[in-house]
Amino acid sequence: MVPIRQYWTLLRHYLRPQRRRVALLAGLLFSGIGLQVANPQLVRVFIDRALDGEPLGRLVPLAVAFLVIAVGAQLLAVGATWVAEHVGWNATNELREDLADHLLHLDMGFHKRRTPGELVERIDGDVTAVSNFFGQFAVQLVGNVALIAGVLALMTVASPPIGVAMTALAIVAFAAMVAIHRVSTKWWTEERAAGARFYGFVGEATAATEDVQGTGAQPFVRRRVAGLLRSWLPLAVRGWHGWSVLWSTSIAYYIAGNATIFALGAWLFTRGDLTLGGVYLVFHYFEMIRQPLERVRTQMADMQKAGAGINRVSELLARETALVGGGERRLPPGALRIELHDVDFAYDDEEAAGTRVLHHLDLTLEPGRVLGVLGRTGSGKTTLARLLTRLHDPEGGEVRLGGVPLRAAVLDSIRARVGMVTQDVQLFRASIRDNLTFFDDSITDDRLWAALDELGVAGWVRAQADGLDTVLEAGGGGLSAGEAQLLAFTRIFLEDPGLVILDEASSRVDPATERLIDLAMRRLLAGRTGVIIAHRLETVERADDIVILDDGRIVEHGRRANLAADPGSQFAALLRTGLEEVLA
Repeated sequence: MVPIRQYWTLLRHYLRPQRRRVALLAGLLFSGIGLQVANPQLVRVFIDRALDGEPLGRLVPLAVAFLVIAVGAQLLAVGATWVAEHVGWNATNELREDLADHLLHLDMGFHKRRTPGELVERIDGDVTAVSNFFGQFAVQLVGNVALIAGVLALMTVASPPIGVAMTALAIVAFAAMVAIHRVSTKWWTEERAAGARFYGFVGEATAATEDVQGTGAQPFVRRRVAGLLRSWLPLAVRGWHGWSVLWSTSIAYYIAGNATIFALGAWLFTRGDLTLGGVYLVFHYFEMIRQPLERVRTQMADMQKAGAGINRVSELLARETALVGGGERRLPPGALRIELHDVDFAYDDEEAAGTRVLHHLDLTLEPGRVLGVLGRTGSGKTTLARLLTRLHDPEGGEVRLGGVPLRAAVLDSIRARVGMVTQDVQLFRASIRDNLTFFDDSITDDRLWAALDELGVAGWVRAQADGLDTVLEAGGGGLSAGEAQLLAFTRIFLEDPGLVILDEASSRVDPATERLIDLAMRRLLAGRTGVIIAHRLETVERADDIVILDDGRIVEHGRRANLAADPGSQFAALLRTGLEEVLA
C-alpha cells in the first residue's frame, strides 16, 4: 500500500500551485453532494403526502424542486469532473517535468545501469498511472467517501437500526478493500517493473535495427521478446487477480446490504416504525451508497496501479546523484587551465566494479593550449574526458578547471563552460536550426549564420533543401558522419566554452567533408583550451602537447614538437610505425 505520508506529500507539492482551482473543485464537489443527499428527502415527503391524499397542486412544487435539484447536481458533477481533470493533468505534467529534469541531473553511472526504454517507461508509464488516479481522485474517491458518510448519517437519522447495520457493513467492506489494496499494490509494482524491462529491451532492439538485420540476430530478438512477455504475463494476471478480488467486495456488500434492508425494512414497516416513504428513503439511500461504493472500488483498483507508480516515482525522485557536492563557484571566462592532481577512478557498475581505470594522474595544461590524448582502447582516454566534464567524479584526487575544483563549481557553470563532441552525435527529428540551438528560441538566425560562417559550414547548410528549416531524421539519418560532426561543432561554438573536448570526434569523418571538418575544428579550438582524443595522425597534429595513457597511467607527456623530435619517445615511435596500427 502507498504510504499515506508519501502520497500526501506528493499531492500537496503538486496541488499547492493550483490552490484556487482546488478550492473551486471542493466547492463544486461538496455542493453536488449536498444536493444528492437532499433530493431523496423530497421523494419521501412526496410519497407520504400522496398516500395521505394531498392535492395534486401541492405535490407539483415538490416534483419541480426534485427535477431542479437533480439537474443542478448533474451540472455541478460535470463542472467538478472538468476542474478535477484540469488540476490532475497540470499536476502530473509538472511531475513529468520534474522527473525528467531529475533524471538528467543524475550521474552517468546511474544511466549506464538503465536502458533508455526503461527510463521512458518510468517517466511516461508510471506517471500516466498516477495521472489517471490524480485526475479522478477528488471526484471519485474523496467525493464518494464523503457522499457515503453523509448518506449513512441521514440513514441513521431516518432509521437507527438500518443506519447502524449499513454503517457496520460499509466499515467491513472498506476494511476488506484496504487489506486487498495493501497486497495488490506490491503485485502491481512488480508488474510495472516487468513492463519497464520489456520496453527497455524493445527500445534497445529498435535502436539497433540495422545491426540486428545485418547480423541476422532477428531470432534472438524474437526469443528475448517472447521470454520477457512470458515473465510479464503471470505478474499482470496476478495484478488483475487483485482487481477481481477487490471487485468482489462491492458485490458482497450489495448482496448483504439488500438482504439487510429487506429484512429490517419489512420488520420496521409492519411495526409502524417506518412509513412507506421512509422505506423508500432507506432503499434509495442504500442505492446511493452502492453506486459510490462501486466507484470507490474502481478507484481503489486504479489506486493499486497508481500506488505502484507512486512508489517507483518516489524511489526515482529520492535517488541522489553520485556527483556529491557542487558548490557556488563559477568557472572563469576565457580559456580554462586544466589541473589533475593525483586522480584515481574506478567505475561502480556491476560489470566493472573494483576495476581501477585511472591511477594517480597528475597533469597540467595551460589555458589556450591543445592536448592530444593517445592510448590503446581501454587505457582511460574517454574516462579522462568524462572527469573533465564532471559526468563522473574521481575516486581520489582533484580535478580543477580555471583554478576551480569541479566539486566546488556550480554544475550548470561546468556544462556551459565545457563542451564535448564525441563520434556519436545525437540529432533530433527536427530542423537544423533546432538541432543547433537545442530548441532555444532566444538564439537568432543572424547569430546562427555568423557561427556557421565562422566555422566554414554556412555553405553546406545553404545547400540543404530548406536551409536552416531543413528537417533532419532522428539519429542523423541521411547525413554522413562528417556532416553530423559539423553540426556538433556549431552547437559547441554557439555555447562559447572555455574548454573543448573532442573524443575521437573525427574518427569516422568521410573524405567529402574532411576539409570542412579540419577548418571547423581549427576555428572551434582557436582561443580555447582543447583536449583531443584521437586515433588519427592528422588529428593529433593539431595538438600543442601530447599525453600517452597506458592502463590508466600517464607513460609520456610533453610538447608535441619535442616528443616528435626525440627518437626515443613513444610518440616518435607511433609516428614511425603508424598510429592506427600501434593503438589498434
